[in-house]
Amino acid sequence: MKIIDTTIADVKIIEPQVFGDSRGYFMETWNQASFLEQGLDINFVQDNHSRSTQGILRGLHYQLQQTQGKLVRVVTGAVFDVAVDIRQHSPTFGQWVGVELNDTNHRMLWVPPGFAHGFYVMSQQADFLYKCTDLYAPEHEQCILWDDPAIGIQWPIVNQPLLSDKDKQGLLLKDAKVFDTL
Repeated sequence: MKIIDTTIADVKIIEPQVFGDSRGYFMETWNQASFLEQGLDINFVQDNHSRSTQGILRGLHYQLQQTQGKLVRVVTGAVFDVAVDIRQHSPTFGQWVGVELNDTNHRMLWVPPGFAHGFYVMSQQADFLYKCTDLYAPEHEQCILWDDPAIGIQWPIVNQPLLSDKDKQGLLLKDAKVFDTL
């Protein structure tokens, strides 16, 4: 497993070791001891699987209580995955990291608690898996607008993305509730 630093110290790109031959491949995507050796002391309590079609954008989501760290990856297709630092007293508050996750590069992204998260589907269809450090709590979920100019995410979007009604109602970062402490 290879850990790659990003422009925000707490967000990590993870490249698992892939063993392949003409029959296919095998890779280990989660091993608590290996992650701990790399300095990532993480305890997961929930796994999620999302399937979306091309042009769909999900996010930017987070929970103010029962905050979730997420280890995300794509098993089919390709997405542009984004983490936005919304820890009010962080030196990187309002900054973002974006990375392409797909079924060829096998990369994963560690999105720690205190970050808003979203992704845009670049392929015809994408199956997106994520392990979470706390349970989903819809009563605590918040959403920041995907195109907030103060954040300035450079999404690889050609046309207007397809959004859920919830995501259309997202707030600008300046109006959103964020993490004062974490």
